[in-house]
Amino acid sequence: MKTGWVLFIGLAVFYAILTVIYWQVGGEAVGITAIALSAGLALIIGFYLWFTDRRSGGVLPEDNQQGEIADSAGEIGFFSPHSWWPLPVGLSIAAIGTGIIIGWWLVLIAVGALVISIIGLVLEYERPSASVH
Repeated sequence: MKTGWVLFIGLAVFYAILTVIYWQVGGEAVGITAIALSAGLALIIGFYLWFTDRRSGGVLPEDNQQGEIADSAGEIGFFSPHSWWPLPVGLSIAAIGTGIIIGWWLVLIAVGALVISIIGLVLEYERPSASVH
């Protein structure tokens, strides 16, 4: 797994150097920004792969040549079977975009609705602890 994060960190360094060279040669602002953002994206992916590699001990089931499919079995995570909260989140974001066109008063209302929607989405399956009597 080390190969992945080394590759992306190397790409980030390459893009950073290329950004400086492009800026010194006299490239336009859009190109400089695009190459710098590419360096940032490669850095984010490289950091994630490095962090995951460090936590997993460096050996994944996929890296084992004699590994079986069952070696990587286990709990992946919790996925909501159904949820209504993405609908108000999407509508709030659409209202923000519409508010930018129509008027800032709608943006303020939509941001409030978006905050409430995100809180509802994140805390949907959280239950308050039972009070001890």
